[in-house]
Formats: sequence, structure tokens, C-alpha cells
Amino acid sequence: MIEKISHIGIAVKDMEDALSVFRDGIGLEVTSTDEVKTQKVRVAFLPVGETRFELLEPTEDDSPIAKYLEKRGEGIHHIALKVTNIEEALAAMKEKGVKLINEEPVPGAHGTRVAFLHPKGTRGVMLELVEENE
Repeated sequence: MIEKISHIGIAVKDMEDALSVFRDGIGLEVTSTDEVKTQKVRVAFLPVGETRFELLEPTEDDSPIAKYLEKRGEGIHHIALKVTNIEEALAAMKEKGVKLINEEPVPGAHGTRVAFLHPKGTRGVMLELVEENE
């Protein structure tokens, strides 16, 4: 059901400032950007081998990322796991008692479908399930 780690989400206050570190300083290449209006966030993906860093910048003060930044500051927000069928994965996890934030998939960056697992049920780590359109 889970294929691999898709990406590691990093909450940032300012995308250009963050890119000056990850792109210009560290030397990672930005392969894609997107705005996910339903999540009120702008993202940039930077591959590291088969995995990617996903920089997440809020576009509205009331976005989940803005709230996260206000509470915890910049840093790792989530680890995303690629799944083949997100509905099946969510149903199986719910049946096993995993606490879910999203019981149904929501739109993600680049046309993906995503759902978050609650960090209270995953030992403090926010996990995201991602079904990619390949």
C-alpha cells in the first residue's frame, strides 16, 4: 500500500528567503512550483534522490501553514508517503484505529490527492498520504 517516502514538507515564512538557502546555498534544483488554493499555500519541490523537499509558504494568514508557523516556527511540517490507492489506505488505517485529519482525500499540489494523519496518533509526526497522477 505504501510505496515510498514522497517528500518532506518544510514550513517556511518566505519562499524566496528559503530558496536562497536550499537552492542557492545547498545547491538543490527547484523542479516545480504550485499554489494549492484549497490549502492556502504556495509550494516548491526540490528533489534529493528519489525523495523531495517541499517548501510550504502560506498565502493567507488563516492557512494551516500560517497557523503552524505562528505556533512552532519554521521547520519540518510533515513526511509524505506515496500510496497507490488513497481511499483504500485511509479505510485500512481508520479500521486499525489510526487518527485521521482527513477521512477523504483533498486536492494537493500538481493534481495529487492527499490526506493527513493526525500527529497525536503517529507519535508526534504529521504524516501525509499522497496519491500521485503518474
